[in-house]
Amino acid sequence: MRSCEVLRSSQVYLVGEGRDCPWKPVKFYRVPLLICKKSSSKPSSSSSSSRHGFSASVSISVEKADGAATALSMESPPRGYRKNVGICLLNPTSKMVFVASRINIPDSWQMPQGGPEAGEDLRSAAMRELREETGVTSTEFLAEAPYWLIYNFPLPIRDRLNRRWGTNYKGQAQKWFLFKFTGKEEEINLLGDGSEKPEFKHWTWMPPERVVELAVDFKKPVYQEVMELFSPFLQEDYTDAELQDETNSRLHTEASEVKTREDLGVGGGAVISSICCTRL
Repeated sequence: MRSCEVLRSSQVYLVGEGRDCPWKPVKFYRVPLLICKKSSSKPSSSSSSSRHGFSASVSISVEKADGAATALSMESPPRGYRKNVGICLLNPTSKMVFVASRINIPDSWQMPQGGPEAGEDLRSAAMRELREETGVTSTEFLAEAPYWLIYNFPLPIRDRLNRRWGTNYKGQAQKWFLFKFTGKEEEINLLGDGSEKPEFKHWTWMPPERVVELAVDFKKPVYQEVMELFSPFLQEDYTDAELQDETNSRLHTEASEVKTREDLGVGGGAVISSICCTRL
């Protein structure tokens, strides 16, 4: 029997199940980045799960003490949360991240984000939101967070937004994408492409730790998770060759028991179904 293979990222692991790899219950905590080995800004018409050849059968949502929540899901965000995409735009020279200050909240900085249109491919939505908010079109896709990150709105913000939208959302569920900026800074224009009302007043390139520090409080846990997920690309000495080595790296693991909800620290004792997927 051949050993099951695991694709390694710097943070997490994904159990592989394919024609040559019979299913085995295995120990897991998270799943890794969906890394584009041959980067291209051209979106795929299919979803990221089918594009990389795997599906998921588990969704875990963990509410934190500060009101933030993190969901691990390959298919869809939890109910009660507005679907959203987030964009981490990387300066490949400085390894800094694009952030902008909002017109109505000048003391906080954030990365671009926005809601996908009905039926819109999520990566396409991320590229559209980036263009609408910053004018940027010169990008190269690097990676996609494999699960949804959720934050709850503070009550005053939740009430105001739900009145505006005519909804009853608790917060937003975000799918994050990492793009490399390949253009010149003259391309960046906070008036966007003119299709939407401007949201930002100033922009800058910022070190990852400062991005988290200067984010609005209720987004900080999500921003921290985003920086950790994309950390291989944010290291100053990280090169394209090393990224290729990281992507091609294969580890072997022995089968072990499936983790329970109690083992994962999310309460209860029911067994969680393993995430089963084919090799990337």
